[in-house]
Amino acid sequence: MKLTKIAAGLVMAGLATVSFAQARPDNLSTLKQFKVATTDLNIPTVPQEGKNAAAIRENLKRVKLPPGFKIDLFAVVPDARHMAVAPSTNMLFVGTRKTTVWAVTDRNSDGVADEVKSFAPSLKFTNPNAVCWTRDGFLVVVEHNRVLNFPAAEFFYEGPDVAVIEVVPQGGLIPADEESFNHGARTCRIGPDGLLYVTLGQPYNVQPAGKVDLYNRLGIGGIIRMNAFDGSKREVFARGARNSVGMDFNPRNGHLWWTDNQVDGLGDDIPPGELNRSTKAGEHFGFPYWNGRFKVAGSPAAPDLKDMKEPAGAIAPQVEFPAHQAQLGMAFYTGSRFPEKYRGGMFVAAHGSWNRTKPSGAEVQFVPLNADGSAGKMEVFASGFLDPETGLYRGRPVDVAVMKDGSLLVSDDFAGAIYRISYIGEDKK
Repeated sequence: MKLTKIAAGLVMAGLATVSFAQARPDNLSTLKQFKVATTDLNIPTVPQEGKNAAAIRENLKRVKLPPGFKIDLFAVVPDARHMAVAPSTNMLFVGTRKTTVWAVTDRNSDGVADEVKSFAPSLKFTNPNAVCWTRDGFLVVVEHNRVLNFPAAEFFYEGPDVAVIEVVPQGGLIPADEESFNHGARTCRIGPDGLLYVTLGQPYNVQPAGKVDLYNRLGIGGIIRMNAFDGSKREVFARGARNSVGMDFNPRNGHLWWTDNQVDGLGDDIPPGELNRSTKAGEHFGFPYWNGRFKVAGSPAAPDLKDMKEPAGAIAPQVEFPAHQAQLGMAFYTGSRFPEKYRGGMFVAAHGSWNRTKPSGAEVQFVPLNADGSAGKMEVFASGFLDPETGLYRGRPVDVAVMKDGSLLVSDDFAGAIYRISYIGEDKK
């Protein structure tokens, strides 16, 4: 799509603007019309060297990897959550659960970021956790309850004012009454069909009986999809999730794989975390009746669901993870630099438990695919972010992303950093 056509469409879209209250001036309508929202063209950058960066590098010496791999600090990125590697330049965009989307750039292509600064700072973001790319290089940012689309963001991020398409206006993803600080961080992917897929975590530990039908209808506690430019063709793609976070499409067959976090309050070892596979629209994955193969309905976490009927045809997870590790972002390894065993498999970021008697997780895991397309046995790929002696976290992985050079990026919202894992060969380590 040529930028001249994009510009024309944006100007027309700017004629109809939805406004809503914000703490700072609402510049959305201004930017939709290609007008200047601010005269301050300087965007502060995040320091990439100094005491903090040195301490992070020191902590990375504790990380254990398979033979032949190494891990380095790629960038200092405060509150780093989900990542979107740019299609054409050596940079990426990083979401947060706060008010900033970060633009991270490796300008000299040496495998280390040279610059980290906020993207579109003249806009006010609210929990812009989700970032993903359309096929033709538009950056989609999904906030808690709004969806924005930025044409050619990797080429026009240097200044504070950027072109923007309002895909879903504020309050259009879920009803305002269902907004919550709990499970409100979205993730997104563009599917093989060109549609935008968005996860909608339900805001309870287990939703009450009176919310089950509503959530199934709206896609809360599931995954929805829509046109990435105007929000049309919206439909519920998957139901029966608790809080789906990471997702990615298998490039071989287009199946959507996604993580789902488990119910709390039932002990250290139940229920399991989940890795699910969606093969078509309309599938139900069991929640809140099931969590993995554990029956939640009628349990101490959901006594009011004791009379709930089991959803017909509920699909069991491909992988049941150890309880309370909080598997978040995941990605298929599409590079060619890692050994053969990793190619075509999935890397998963386990954030780490918050309420387990003995902390668990805080690692990067690997799940291979079997010849029939099902999941193989999970194995730990990168560990050492959790101190086994003290139980203290030195890092909490959130997301994983494959760079064009075949290296693997890992975001960490606790340390405020992004790491780069590369393969150098067993004889060189």
